[in-house]
Amino acid sequence: MFGLGFWELLLILVIVLVLFGVKRLPQLGSSLGEGIKNFTKSVREEDSLPEKKNPPDEEASDSSKPPGKDD
Repeated sequence: MFGLGFWELLLILVIVLVLFGVKRLPQLGSSLGEGIKNFTKSVREEDSLPEKKNPPDEEASDSSKPPGKDD
């Protein structure tokens, strides 16, 4: 996928273990998973929202008149 092999992934895991320690590793994993879940949820919600249509220019120019009053 990203061109990472087994040794590269193992090196990244070792660096993460050294930086954060064994005790914080599960917390980091759950935080990362929750962030990804929230991101994908927001992307799906944005895709499902209908697009707002802009009113035509004619209606925008008549907006100074109260509705229902024809001159």
